[in-house]
Amino acid sequence: MTVLDTKAARNAILGKVTRALDAEGSDQKARQKVIVARIAKHERGVVPERGQAAAADRRKLFMSQIIALSGTAEHVGSAKDVPRAIATYLKQYNLPAKIRAGSDKRLKKFDWTKTPTLEVTHGPARDDDKAGLTYAVSGVAETGTLVLTSSGDNPTSLNFMPDHSIVVVDGKTVDACYEDGFDRVRKTQKKNPLPRSINFITGPSRTADIEQVIYYGAHGPKHLHVIVVG
Repeated sequence: MTVLDTKAARNAILGKVTRALDAEGSDQKARQKVIVARIAKHERGVVPERGQAAAADRRKLFMSQIIALSGTAEHVGSAKDVPRAIATYLKQYNLPAKIRAGSDKRLKKFDWTKTPTLEVTHGPARDDDKAGLTYAVSGVAETGTLVLTSSGDNPTSLNFMPDHSIVVVDGKTVDACYEDGFDRVRKTQKKNPLPRSINFITGPSRTADIEQVIYYGAHGPKHLHVIVVG
């Protein structure tokens, strides 16, 4: 089958689906309402006790879970403290004072002038980038997991290509369990199309496929550092 034949077959299948939906007399908005209603009525599964942490306890649990999984975490009082925390982290690991970041509006609010020696560039990760910076939609206290959505302003490559992944999380968005994390994604994307990908990241990349010896950096960053703000 040629490429042209494949495209024709695909278009024929999608055309049948579209015509079938139109035959039901429901437009796209009506179908979306049905889906939203179904999600709202869907009962949650059993959430373990650890995933029911009170708001006052979530940040501490979240950070402890990250550290337990060989990541590092720190808490800063406000967004103005983030650039200095990043500069300190890079110096601690003897890395160049350079960071590759997305163009997320939350990252742009940071006052980088307080760290003039730190070079900040924006865009998808490059082969020579040592450290990448992103902003998480949510942090899941239950397992120390980061919830990140992809977009032009949040290139997924920044979470996987550099050896050091630095992720900023707003303390107000640290949720108790996965279910709450999914709810937050739906809420933040309510007026926007769903992202191309949603990544749940728990700790730095690691594998024990070879003789059951843990090796870091197999499929992503060797180091994961999380900065919780506020």
